[in-house]
Amino acid sequence: MKLVKITIPVLLLLVACNKDLTEKNKDPKNPVETKATSLLTNAQRRLSSTMVSANVNLNIFRLIVQHWQQTTYPDESNYNLAKRNVTDAVWSSLYEQPLIDLEEAKRLIPLQEKDETVRKNQLAIADILQVYTNYYLVTTYGNIPYTEALNVDNPFPTYDDAKTVYDNLLSRLDADIAALNTTSASFGNADIIYEGNTGQWKKFANTLKLKMALTLADADNAKAKTAAENAVAAGIFTSNDDNALFHFLASPPNTNPIWVDLVQSTRDDFVAGSTLVNAMKNVGDPRIDDYFTKDANGGYSGGAPGRGSDFAALSHVSTKITAPNYPGDLLDYSETEFLLAEAVERGYNVGGTAKEHYDKAITASIEFWEGTAAEAATYLAQAAVNYATATGTWQQKIGHQKWISLHNRGWDAWIEWRKFDYPQLARAANSVSVIPLRYPYPVSEQNVNRRNYEAASTAIGGDRVATKLFWDKF
Repeated sequence: MKLVKITIPVLLLLVACNKDLTEKNKDPKNPVETKATSLLTNAQRRLSSTMVSANVNLNIFRLIVQHWQQTTYPDESNYNLAKRNVTDAVWSSLYEQPLIDLEEAKRLIPLQEKDETVRKNQLAIADILQVYTNYYLVTTYGNIPYTEALNVDNPFPTYDDAKTVYDNLLSRLDADIAALNTTSASFGNADIIYEGNTGQWKKFANTLKLKMALTLADADNAKAKTAAENAVAAGIFTSNDDNALFHFLASPPNTNPIWVDLVQSTRDDFVAGSTLVNAMKNVGDPRIDDYFTKDANGGYSGGAPGRGSDFAALSHVSTKITAPNYPGDLLDYSETEFLLAEAVERGYNVGGTAKEHYDKAITASIEFWEGTAAEAATYLAQAAVNYATATGTWQQKIGHQKWISLHNRGWDAWIEWRKFDYPQLARAANSVSVIPLRYPYPVSEQNVNRRNYEAASTAIGGDRVATKLFWDKF
């Protein structure tokens, strides 16, 4: 009996010693290696949050384009970008968050995904999102760190010429479109936008290509024409079902940033902007109750650009937009049809007439905001809205209606306003500059990467908000 008592523990110990304990030593709550799929999810969340945010320390584009107005502290409505280091925040929110996550995902995908076709799809989607992110950097600042960016071992990256960056982004997009296999899987449900649907990502990439082509049109019409026509032939968005929406959750921490900024914070910082409200009231726009609440008198009114506003008296941002799970809109069908209307006016071979695409764009926007086709038809029948009778050039007609439709997408509204120069926005009261035509480079770049910052500033014509970027010709 004594022999048995001694031998059993010894045998158990020997068996235990022969087992591989590597798996036992892994802490599932603190993984050593990140999954590429998790990085993709996080990059989408961070990118969408930046694009959607209403935080005055980060995203103030709704104020610049006079969709919204501030109440007590109108500094950002006056284009004071320095007080809260807004330009630094935008720069870091794109470079240090989605771009870094996507770059790391691209490094890990070949190591973690064994299926070659799935691997190619994942790499293409991650790169498409990088192109999308860089599009906003280059259209906001001009020359940017690009070829030497995202390298932690190089704290002093040089700045690349903006047009060269832009051309390279279009080339990358072409390669990504060619690489996507629509019969194969990609990221599955780690992809919050399209749930791994590669067919939708191909449409997204072609629609982004169309968008980038039209942004470029005044600077390089030949390249823009070729890119736009190729994108349309390859397949772009055809309905609101294609919209690229990031679906936030109803409970923290992954909620709609506007809910965080306006509801959870319990702050009364914003009201409707009078410029947008008055434009919509003048033509009985059916979206006004989807954009804003009624004011204290039961109508709709907004604050004057640049002036402090009475929160209690004026219209507020609608409860639809401030819902915790309201999605972030990265690219949509209404925008696509406006791009096609513009393309037709520029003489590009994209099919249809400018009026047909203009009508579809406005109808898609109204229906996206839960209006009806009948409401859209009534709206379009008005002489001031109808493409055949509305006053002005095609730039004025498309630019004005696109500015209205891009409500809650202030960054894009700002880009389109600079391209079309419509609507003709007046400078805000007490403004510290002209309406910004670009963002100055971050103070952090001026302090840390001084030599390259100075070279970039000189190359674009000066680090000022009034400096037009290469694509903004008129």
